[in-house]
Amino acid sequence: MSHIINSKFTSKSTEIDSYIRDFKTTGKIFGDGKRNIIKLFELEDIIVNIKSFKIPNLINKIAYRYFRKSKARRSFEYATLLLEKGIGTPQPIAYLENYNWIGLKDSYYASEHLQCDLTYRELVEIPTYPDHENILRQFTRFSYSLHQKGIEFKDHSPGNTLIKKSIEGQYDFFLVDLNRMNFHEKMSFELRMKNLCRLTPVKEMVAVMSNEYAKVSGEPEDLIFETLWRYTADFQERFHRKKRLKKKLKFWK
Repeated sequence: MSHIINSKFTSKSTEIDSYIRDFKTTGKIFGDGKRNIIKLFELEDIIVNIKSFKIPNLINKIAYRYFRKSKARRSFEYATLLLEKGIGTPQPIAYLENYNWIGLKDSYYASEHLQCDLTYRELVEIPTYPDHENILRQFTRFSYSLHQKGIEFKDHSPGNTLIKKSIEGQYDFFLVDLNRMNFHEKMSFELRMKNLCRLTPVKEMVAVMSNEYAKVSGEPEDLIFETLWRYTADFQERFHRKKRLKKKLKFWK
């Protein structure tokens, strides 16, 4: 077993260990649990969010033991690094990895649960969401700040940015689902645009984001829109092609 806890929570290590040890029988389910299971636990004045990652296949069991860091460990380390860089994310608390003779058996990542007002997904699905354009423009500036700091959030998708209203007209942004990230000295223009292509299929939203990204970056707005929309269209085509293939496979089963 490998177990690391944030120094800020060492006084609560016994309670946190018990939450993970009794994960299957305690805690409150959060989300749909289709891939990973998330449960919430009360710890004095905070809520602890613990993610139990899907049990890896045979190849990944071995890989996560000897060649790669587990998703739980990466989530903890990346959250710590994001906070050091001034990027919002729920406070990391601990991670735990269990091993057997083959390799990684299961793993858990604990963080402070953050109550949010919305995610980016609401902006996509509810065009009339209050203060829609203002939130979208502030989100774009947040994404630009990630790029300026060399942070490539590979799961930069609609459900993975939590949004909280701070003061009138101002919003704070927090990244979740952190186990796929790259860190660069500098991100190219193409990589920046590709990093934004999974967020929305709505052309009007892409236009607003392109306008705001141009304001903060100094890059030509037309170039940003053309490049971002091209990557967005390519991603949507691959996404829907994959869905169609899954339906066909399911039918033939």
